[in-house]
Formats: sequence, C-alpha cells, structure tokens
Amino acid sequence: MQIDLIKKIIVILFFAALLATPYIMKQLEIMSSDNESDIDKQSAIERYGFFLEEVSDETGIEFKHQSPLLDERLNHILPQVASIGASVSIVDLDNDGYQDIYLTNSRYNTRNALFKNNGDSTFTDVAQEMGVADLNKEGTGVSMGTVWGDFNNSGYEDLFLYKWGKPELFRNNEGRGFTRVTDEAGLPDWINANSAVWLDYDADGFLDLFIGGYYDENINLWKLETTRVMPDSYEYATNGGRNYLFRNNGDGTFTDVTEETGLTTRRWALAAAAADLTGSGYPDLVIANDYGVDEFFVNENGSFFRNAGEPAGIGFAPKSGMSVAFADILNQGVFSMYITNISEPGVLIQGNNLWVPSNKRDDLPVFSNLAGNFGVELGGWSYGGQFGDLNNSGYQDLYVANGYVSAEMGTDYWYDFSKIAGGNQAIIEDAKNWPDMGGRSLSGYQQNRIWLNDGAGRFREVSSNVGGFLDLDSRSVAFADLNNSGTLDIIVATQNNEAKVYRNNTDPASNWISFHLEGTDSNRSAIGAIIELYWDDKRQVQVVSGGNAFSSQNQRPLHFGLGKSEEVEKAVIKWPSGREQVIDKPEISRLHRVTEPTGN
Repeated sequence: MQIDLIKKIIVILFFAALLATPYIMKQLEIMSSDNESDIDKQSAIERYGFFLEEVSDETGIEFKHQSPLLDERLNHILPQVASIGASVSIVDLDNDGYQDIYLTNSRYNTRNALFKNNGDSTFTDVAQEMGVADLNKEGTGVSMGTVWGDFNNSGYEDLFLYKWGKPELFRNNEGRGFTRVTDEAGLPDWINANSAVWLDYDADGFLDLFIGGYYDENINLWKLETTRVMPDSYEYATNGGRNYLFRNNGDGTFTDVTEETGLTTRRWALAAAAADLTGSGYPDLVIANDYGVDEFFVNENGSFFRNAGEPAGIGFAPKSGMSVAFADILNQGVFSMYITNISEPGVLIQGNNLWVPSNKRDDLPVFSNLAGNFGVELGGWSYGGQFGDLNNSGYQDLYVANGYVSAEMGTDYWYDFSKIAGGNQAIIEDAKNWPDMGGRSLSGYQQNRIWLNDGAGRFREVSSNVGGFLDLDSRSVAFADLNNSGTLDIIVATQNNEAKVYRNNTDPASNWISFHLEGTDSNRSAIGAIIELYWDDKRQVQVVSGGNAFSSQNQRPLHFGLGKSEEVEKAVIKWPSGREQVIDKPEISRLHRVTEPTGN
C-alpha cells in the first residue's frame, strides 16, 4: 500500500513539473544568460575581455567521434548506454614547447588521433606512425579517455588509455613514438572504466595510477551473459565497477593496492581528480559518482585513504556526478570543487555543485554548496566542467559541456525514462525492461555554458556573446595555449560528432604568467605540485593535474591571468616532495620553466 502511494505521488509530481516547464525555463534563461544578442569580436573583447573563434578546419584538426555498438540486446536503449567515450587530453609529447592534442574514438575498428602541433597554428595527426591510433580492435574494448604522466621519470610524458575493455599503457620514446608496456606493467585484463588519474599518493617520487570503474569489470558489453547490467538504484547504486589504485614500483611495474588503501567502493565512477585539499602534503581524491553520492577520500600520510565525504559535507546528497574540477574561485588561497550533475527544466533539477570550503573541523575542510549563490548551478545534462582564466582577468572562469542524446528534434524520452528510474531494483537493473528510445532525444541540443567569474562571488553566462555557442552533445573539455600567445584556447570533444577547437582572442591589455614545472625528488611531471601566486594584493592557487573534469586533461603548464597588473610579487611552489620554493618577482607575460631544486 505504501509503495503504491509513493508511486502515485511521483506521477503527480512529474506532471506538475511538466506544467511548470515554461516558468522554469524562463527562470533558467533569466538566471543563467546575459539575454543579449550576439556581438562582434571587437565589442566582445571590449566588454568581456575575450572572443572565441572556431578554428577546427583551418588548424587541420578534423576528427569525428563514433559511439560504441554493443550487444544487440541493448539496441533499444543504445544511445543512452553508449553515450560516452568522446575525450580530449593535452600533452607536449616531444618537449618542443607546443601543446599537442589526443582525441579518442569508441567504436570497434575506429582510430584515435594524436594531433601534433606544428608550431604555426596547424596540426598533423601522427597517431598511426607513433603507434597510438589503432587501439579499438575487436575483442579488446574501446577507448573512453586518456591521461598523460611520466611514470618512469624519463622526462617525456607517457600515455595511459582507459577503456571499456583492456586498459593500455604506452611508454614515450623521447617524442619519437610509443612502446606498448601494458603487459609488463601488470594492469588488469578488463576494466569498464570512465576515469583515471595520475597521482603520487605516497610521495615517493613515482606516479601512481587511480582508475574508476563504471560498469562491473566482469561485464563484456559486446557479449552479455545477462541484461541485468544497469544500476540497481538511481540514488544509491552499488553494483558498478570496482575502483583501482596501482602503486608504481619504480621499475616499470605496478602493484594493486586498492584493498590496503581503502578505495574499495563499488559505485559508478564517472570522474576523479586529486589534489592536497587538507594541507597534509599528500594528494586527496574526489570521485564523482553517477547514480549516487560523491566521495571525498582523505589521504592519511600516503598509506591509507579515509572516506570523509559526509563529515566534509559533500557525501550525503545522491545525484548524478559526472565531472570534478578544482579552482581557487575567490583568490583566497584555497580550492573549491565543481561537480556536474543533471538539470532538465520541468523534469529533474539536480543542479551542479560548487563546493566551497567554509570552515574546518578536526583539520578536515567542511564544504558548502554555493552553486546557486554563484550562478553556476543550472547548466543542463552537464558533463565536463573545466576551470581556467579565459579573459586573463585574474579570476578562474568555468566552461561546462552539456547535452545527453540529441536525436529527432521535438521528441522526448524523459517520460519513459522517469518511469523506469522510479521503479524498484529488479526493474531498473534489467535493460530489457527499459522502453525503446525509438529515435527520441533525451536532454538533447543543450547549449554549453561559459561562465565568467567577476571575482566578487558571481559568475555570468556569456557563451553566445563571445563566439562560444555550441549545442552538440559535448562531453570533455580541455584548455591549452595552442599558439603560445598567453591565452587559454578551448578544445571540446563531442559524442558522435566533430571535435571543436576555439582560438581565444583576449584583450591585449590583460597580462598573464605561466609556469611549467619539472620535478627531481618529486615525480618528473610535477603532478600534485601547487603554485600560490601573489600579485596586486591578490593570491591564487593552482595544482598540476594528472587528469580532471570529465575524461579530460588540461595542458601541463599552469596559466595565471593578471588583469591589468604589471608585476607579480612572488610565486610559492609546494612540490610533492614537501620542498617549498619561492620565486620573487617573476617576469610577466612569459612561460617560466622551473626545475625543482635538489638538496635541503
């Protein structure tokens, strides 16, 4: 009787929400957009400090992603099951000072691409000749994303490819090509993964590897033994893939230390990111989980991870976590974290989370969700959410990729979707119970968001006004200064569609500075290093990342906008080894290459 009553209430609420759709959509428009018509390049630069030009064709970056084709018993809901896999990561593969781009494909017998930066604003795909193109062979699974890190401290960035299938590790041969070292590294035969992060969790100077499982690792989505492969709950699912933490042994091999380090949850991980959020000197780990609560694992001196999500305030509200990114949004010297979720007017308003540290309790940061206060809550069906100073104003801005399944215009699968999502475990978990999508859209044709940070606690949505309008099913986003001009360009990977590259034109009166770090006692990539920059009575912290947001990785150098300031007081570098280095008055408008000092 009680269950029937709950179901009736859900149906009533659903139809009430549909009736409220026009009002909610109007409020979304008011809250999240400037409501202005498009303006020209010069006007945009004068008003917003930057303008984006879509330059994919002229740069030679022509790449179209293709989604997986899976077991035919999933065909009726294939667009949503196979809705991920378009990813982008940035690397300087041969240390020539120019940022290169890696893009994944996700269908058997399709090729990934590695676009080499020619240094003249054009790119050449060198993936095939370098041995990292043909990685979606039948029976081995397909690509979901990549992260770059110098796991053997050779001075060159190595490639880890995570898949629904056999994960792959490639050693960089001094920028001339790659050697597959998967088998000798000791990686598993099969993981249905959608996230991975390089981190030196024990601060021994060698990069370790975290991999987040999505579907159970015993499932082969091309040859199903059962159709019971879907989440067992839309709020507290625990039947996802296992997580993995591999310790780098320093000799080219890795040891699975997941059990002993406490990272044993089985949620549906879609993204992860690592940084020292507690000030302990060791990187902590945040995992965005689909169908449940997000997780905040505090690193206990490099030996164990403690799940502190609930005490820290972020692990109690189940949503659909899809992306994790860190930024010092108020220039206070502390990291906030942005985790994307789902917002569909009239149907489901989960809202994205902007977790801002508000106080401390027993040396643990306690976070408050201020996404609504800052104006970055209502995005859409949000995947990648990436921070970067797009107009060199001195404040971290936010790009959010939106859109789930864009099929036939004017159609909607939400009603059928909500009926299943509200069912019991036996209904939800079995794919055969799901209604046929029949070519209908599900949160399709949504516009990506570009939110500018005003430095005073508000973000303003400007995508249509700065040349950045995009309503494809975007997945991952990466920032990189592709032509060494002192601006962050934007690369967007879209599902079943073309990758997009945007050249960033900023106000030349706004200054900048960037730092490329190289470890000695720390890992060579300097992943986990934190820079705190001081200028004009401001300060800002950034961390060198081993992968973040959704299936993406930004350029290795850290880029700081300075606004109109013409001098930097100092840069304080906290290396993963524990060493602290101060650089007084570094020259602005240039990239500084900094090697970790040795000795005491």
